Amino acid sequence: MSQERSRLRLIVIQALVFSLFVTLFARLWYLQVAGGEAYQAQAASQSVREIVMQPDRGLVVDAQGRPLVANRSSWVISIDRTTLGKLPEADQNRLVRRVARAIGTKPASVRVRLKNCGDEGAIAGKCWNGSPYQPVPVANDVDPKVAQRISEQQEDYPSVLADRQSVRSYPQPYGVNAAHILGYLSPITEDELGLARSTFDPSVNGASQVGRAGIEKQYDQWLRGMPGYQRVEVDSMGRTIGDHSTEEASPGDTLVTSIDAKVQAMVEKQLAQTISTARNTFDEVTGKNYVADSGAAVVMEADTGRVVAMASQPTYDPSVWVNGISEDQLKRLYSEEAGTPLLSRATQGQFAPGSTWKPMMASGALTNGYTTDTRLDCSSAFQVGNRSFKNYESGAYGMIGFDKALEVSCNTFFYRVGYDFWRRYGSDVSDVNAKDPLVETAKNFGFGKETGIDLPGEASGRIADRKWKRAYFESQKDYYCSIDEDPPDGTSSFLKLFAHEFCLEGYAYRAGDAVNFAIGQGDTIVTPLQLARAYAAIGNGGDLYAPRIGKAIVDPEGKVVRRIKPRKQGTVKIPKGVLDYVDNALKGVTRQGTMSWRMGGFPLDQVEIRSKTGSAEVYGKQSSSWVASYSDDYVVVMMVSQGGTGSGTSGPAIRKIWESLYGIDGETVNTARAAIPGVVGPRKIPTFSPDGSILPPGVRGKR
Repeated sequence: MSQERSRLRLIVIQALVFSLFVTLFARLWYLQVAGGEAYQAQAASQSVREIVMQPDRGLVVDAQGRPLVANRSSWVISIDRTTLGKLPEADQNRLVRRVARAIGTKPASVRVRLKNCGDEGAIAGKCWNGSPYQPVPVANDVDPKVAQRISEQQEDYPSVLADRQSVRSYPQPYGVNAAHILGYLSPITEDELGLARSTFDPSVNGASQVGRAGIEKQYDQWLRGMPGYQRVEVDSMGRTIGDHSTEEASPGDTLVTSIDAKVQAMVEKQLAQTISTARNTFDEVTGKNYVADSGAAVVMEADTGRVVAMASQPTYDPSVWVNGISEDQLKRLYSEEAGTPLLSRATQGQFAPGSTWKPMMASGALTNGYTTDTRLDCSSAFQVGNRSFKNYESGAYGMIGFDKALEVSCNTFFYRVGYDFWRRYGSDVSDVNAKDPLVETAKNFGFGKETGIDLPGEASGRIADRKWKRAYFESQKDYYCSIDEDPPDGTSSFLKLFAHEFCLEGYAYRAGDAVNFAIGQGDTIVTPLQLARAYAAIGNGGDLYAPRIGKAIVDPEGKVVRRIKPRKQGTVKIPKGVLDYVDNALKGVTRQGTMSWRMGGFPLDQVEIRSKTGSAEVYGKQSSSWVASYSDDYVVVMMVSQGGTGSGTSGPAIRKIWESLYGIDGETVNTARAAIPGVVGPRKIPTFSPDGSILPPGVRGKR
């Protein structure tokens, strides 16, 4: 009986062991045969690393196809942190020192670049924001000999790679700078990368460079292209043992602009020379040379709003952003002592317009009760309360009309207009809703808000009306009232008096505010671009356009994927007869008015130039020079802050710009020598040939 039980137990055990072996072999068969392919792919994927291949960024070209921004090859030294991390710590430190010595920097600088953004001690702009498996660039624009030595001596530089990458370049046709138009790039931030991932945007990655200003920012989505990916097989040490697959990067689209490099270079030169001349000119009012701290110039098509040239001073070299800007360079760009070069005076600079404001004021007056037969006294001074508002240099012309007042730029004429409207509609100084035809006209011409140009960061300017003054009072009253009640030691008598008056009635819009507004003085400020657009509206019959720099988007194959058409924003509510009258008066400014001494011998019968000069005065500063002018084709505006009188300082440059635009040689027009072929800018865009060449509009290449 016991023997039978023992035999039964043995059989049961044998059955269990057999079943276990069957199960084991079945599982082994499934893993190696049935599921072998899937598991093999999974194992292979664990030994594959993905390297991002950055695309070539799209070109930026002028209206004739000349490259303003292009790309060039740069030798880049990178370190594979995966491989580096598998080396003993002593070897890692030794390798970092060796790399630093080869590229001419300090080991600490290399270590900073190897840190992930977000890690403790990471420095924004220098840390690594890309894939952890991506080799980290530690040096750009390396000497080719150094790159070659590192490539050939891999035993001395394990984990170090040397390869070519594409970076931005600036061909500068005709010596063009255009920094404030073009803008610059910098590495993508953590927040931007997070946003891109949340919106499933595949065009950016942790190693992307994105537009930060100018055209580079405005058209970034078109210019950036699509990254590619190289997948490589690596061994257990992270070393590359072969290629797995490659997905090529797609280059960005080309942006065709309305800028003409010839005109841009010439305008930049004239602006720089004008500022230099002003700084060497003695100012009899202040007893020292003009400061001429900044300036701007704009050339725009009058009937489309397309920007042909736009210059700003001081400026900077846009290439300083390539490969990362240094701390000292960045400080200079923001330095007030250096003139804040990063600020575009054409679109972001805000200045009192001075007498260039008067054509809009004349339009407003002639639309609101005054007529072309109106005659007012252009006296040497105009008394408002206990203050005498003087005419420029105290000149007097007697009883004159609006046309003559614009010709000779008579302040007291416009003082009387401003005072009359204030007396009739707004003598209640506390009424913020009082009617003001001149303020409404300024808004009608688009002042006090952005023009809508296709550049980021545009300033809105300011119309200093009753509502603005009340808001300003509310925001500042605590500060000035505290000075009035308890002046700090060293407070000047002027500041004490100002604080006292401001605290009492700083909200009041008085007659003095109204007369100052009528001649472009006081707290009203505009940008040069806003003024150019307003003059274009006078010249084209009242149409307000959003200024445009972009003209078309062209893909890498040369196909136009988007045309950027002029965009009309509205029409100024001024009768055509009034605009025609003001237009004719501005012709008189050029022929016999304040601009005539700068235009002697100019063929005005062939090229009719309308103009208005201005010398804007701001308390505590020297006068700023303005000239605004236009023809049937273009608007040309120039401003030099603290640079002197309008025609005296900016007049010569304005004339030279007009001569260049129309090819004027002496007293004749030679269109063959015009800066823009055919005088008027090309309506078509350049031709992009299959071989990569870019031909001017109307010229066909071989297909």
